Amino acid sequence: MHCGVVLLFAVAAGTAVATIYFAQPLLVTMGADLGIATSTVGGIVTLTQLGYGLGLFLLVPLGDLLDRRRLVTGQLALLAIAELVAATAANGVVLFAGMAAIGVLAVVTQLLVAFAASLADPGERGRVVGLVTTGVVLGILLARTVSGTLADLAGWRAVYVVSAGVTVLIAIVLYRVLPATPPAKSMDYGRLLRSTWSLFVEEPVFRTRGTLALLIFAAFGTLWSSVALPLSEDGLSHTAIGAFGLAGAAGALAAAPAGRLADRGRARWTTGLALGLLLLSWIPLGFTRSSLWALAAGAILLDLAVQAVHVTSQTLIYPLRPDAGSRLIGGYMIFYSTGSGLGAIGSTTVYAVAGWTGVCLLGAAFSVAALAVWRVRDAR
Repeated sequence: MHCGVVLLFAVAAGTAVATIYFAQPLLVTMGADLGIATSTVGGIVTLTQLGYGLGLFLLVPLGDLLDRRRLVTGQLALLAIAELVAATAANGVVLFAGMAAIGVLAVVTQLLVAFAASLADPGERGRVVGLVTTGVVLGILLARTVSGTLADLAGWRAVYVVSAGVTVLIAIVLYRVLPATPPAKSMDYGRLLRSTWSLFVEEPVFRTRGTLALLIFAAFGTLWSSVALPLSEDGLSHTAIGAFGLAGAAGALAAAPAGRLADRGRARWTTGLALGLLLLSWIPLGFTRSSLWALAAGAILLDLAVQAVHVTSQTLIYPLRPDAGSRLIGGYMIFYSTGSGLGAIGSTTVYAVAGWTGVCLLGAAFSVAALAVWRVRDAR
């Protein structure tokens, strides 16, 4: 695949997934503006992740049934509308509705990953998935920096207005550049959804990698959904809080190399090493309240680990059923979304009871569980 097309996939996927994470450094401000209690403001993130899980099940499988170019660009247009709903929300109910819709529609990210994988030659699939995932990682982590900076300059609503405009522009470019794909004739929508469940039953690698996704992204969500709370209490601005996404963006460096290692048969070794780093990351993260350098170091370790496992898993599951690539990626990402939502609501709840130490213990517990699954199941 031409490198320019791969880059376009990466930019589009990163921009779409960023819409889920814009709110994380803004939770306190959004809650104060719309009268949402601190104890429930984490529900903004959780509802978005639950919407994402719903979209993964209902929308991503359509990539195996419909023209992917039309599906991707149409979904991006609807995503822009959902962003405008959130941007103009006058109360918490409308905001929650807009954020849920953003979650459902942002699964276009996974359609783009599956689309890129289908266009890549088998020998370069891991590299292509790794590069597109690099864009996803940068979108996830730089979203906090971008939203924090824009919020300080023009308010939190400007974040979603600007993003909606960028989303529309990307949709237009994608429609002009990407090839059309013939729709499948062999399966109706109901059978398509049922087949997603059957893949979980029939493919042990898919089950194991899905379980790992749930646990590693629960650890990921534990950090990034709650870190704004202690930092806001310590008086940091939105820009400063969002800037820690730059430290975590180093995790993107692990994506492409992990994909290449998976292409060479080193997936199990890469996974085990990464999960060890994930557990180790909670040691420096435990010193966040006394050292922002410790937070930066821990964030780098955590994101390197999470993305290495994530890319390795996607590289392994796509070849299981190439004709069901969208369903495999979408089904796998349901575990991702569930884990992220679990980490978000768990961390904000634990923070209210046990502070930052409790949050770090929760994240470490998710990490230990992931390492145990890898060791017991002898994951590939």
